[in-house]
Amino acid sequence: MISWIFIFRLLQISNFFSAFSYNISTCYYKISEEFHREGDVAIGAFFPLHTFYSLKKMQHSTIPYYYLDNVIQYNFKNYQYILALQFAIEEINGNPNLLPNISLGFDFYNVRFTGKYIHSNTFNWLTALGDRNYIPNYNCKKRNFTAALTGTSWITSAQIGTLLQLFKFPQISFGPYDLLLSDRGQYPYLYQMAPKDTSLPLAIVSLIVHFRWSWVGLILPDDHKGNKILSNFREEMERNGICLAFVKMTSETWTSYVAKFWENMHETNVTIIYGENDSLEGIIRNIEQRLLTWNVWIMNIEHHVIDRADYFMLDSFHGSLIFKHNYRENFEFTKFIQTVNPNKYPEDIYLPKLWYLFFKCSFSDTNCHVLENCQTNASLDVFPRHIFDVAMNAESTIIYNAVYAVAHSLHEMRLQQLQMQPYENHHGMVFFPWQVITFLLYFIVSTLVKDKRSLDWRQIRDTEYDILNIWNLPKGLGLKVKIGSFSANAPQGQQLSLSEQMIQWPAIFSEIPQSVCSESCGPGFRKVTLEGKAICCYKCTPCADNEISNETVTKLARNTLEREREKK
Repeated sequence: MISWIFIFRLLQISNFFSAFSYNISTCYYKISEEFHREGDVAIGAFFPLHTFYSLKKMQHSTIPYYYLDNVIQYNFKNYQYILALQFAIEEINGNPNLLPNISLGFDFYNVRFTGKYIHSNTFNWLTALGDRNYIPNYNCKKRNFTAALTGTSWITSAQIGTLLQLFKFPQISFGPYDLLLSDRGQYPYLYQMAPKDTSLPLAIVSLIVHFRWSWVGLILPDDHKGNKILSNFREEMERNGICLAFVKMTSETWTSYVAKFWENMHETNVTIIYGENDSLEGIIRNIEQRLLTWNVWIMNIEHHVIDRADYFMLDSFHGSLIFKHNYRENFEFTKFIQTVNPNKYPEDIYLPKLWYLFFKCSFSDTNCHVLENCQTNASLDVFPRHIFDVAMNAESTIIYNAVYAVAHSLHEMRLQQLQMQPYENHHGMVFFPWQVITFLLYFIVSTLVKDKRSLDWRQIRDTEYDILNIWNLPKGLGLKVKIGSFSANAPQGQQLSLSEQMIQWPAIFSEIPQSVCSESCGPGFRKVTLEGKAICCYKCTPCADNEISNETVTKLARNTLEREREKK
């Protein structure tokens, strides 16, 4: 089995190497920032699917902030966001009991992580003029707009929110929960649907205590979220006798101090990485490139295994542990993915790229949206999981639920309109976006679940997590295997559940890794703290005659023993 996986990986590497090293079609690099699906009512979708970066920053002579050597980078893992949006809309449009005689559509805009382009795309959507010709408070196409889905970064949602709130426009963030975005004074029409992660520090520290690791590192974003979670981690760790070997705070320009960043990374075998995929992308990429295979990484993000042509079997993240909320699997979504192809969705700007790159199709000489010489049975579900996963991830689940929340809001508003006998145009529904807000707030905030399928995010509690183990040896296997769970609401001593025999550790370890600053003092020795060092770092000196002890019990071990007694 492993040998066949290895052979597949080598074939895959050679294919990618040839694709990127030789003549690749110019159509692959031609990309629009938007595409649309028609409907009576449109949802705005602002997702990060591609970006541009400069290799040598060759500045254009007349256009500011424009580089001549821009290179496009696709994030095909995020393409699942568009599929979740398409899937939800097709389900709703095919449901005669939800928004009958009214169809939903969407307008997709790519997010490039720069304020200039984010605001530009937002204005483009609000005015529907295109070509960056904006007329505030006027919509050229006279379309019914209902709400905007934004993410994954809180910065993206905040930048879009500052503009949408001027028009009282409802906005739903599908990225990780952020306290700043809950400020009703600054973002009165922005709603978050992600869990708050209030129990994450307790969950991670419980795992650390279980394996008796007392010396761990911590990597966090250098922002308000990083500072808040650092305080929470310190509190939990001090309560359990765990020490921090180092704390690394990263920013978007972290590469400017890259040498200093890695100085003492070798001091521990266990490091926690907390943050968002967007804010930690540079760190994740650098860890992979440096082949830091001696570390157990504990993360709250399902990092994107970057696909590139290399010849290494080892992966820095093999054996890592991930904490994620437990979302119920949507098997209908997996079936839907099997039907997706460029012919079915000709307006889609990413499917031709995917088919060209992975199925060796060729672009037409006259149209970059037309493919030739394609495999008849090509489907997204044949991709390796580290490139594209058919299982609906956390963000896609939130997008799916958000679309249903919008649909239910429109449905309820429509019922009220019919009761009041309003004027109707040929589209069957007349409203302003701000009129949706009251209904949308009800379906997002209310704990009354009317439709189990559409509002099932209420079954996801902040206190419950699945624990995944990354199996990526040989590199390219890309599996995330559930090896345990955590529930803060469970009785003390039963919160953490693990199947240790299923865990694959980094290749350098043949057994459960150890991570301590100083080994426990044996019988007849006592600890002597070292000046200027953490309490976990000490030296052992012989006890005096009246101090001899035959026990070797640290605070961490004592907590473990007490927990075991409680289980009995």
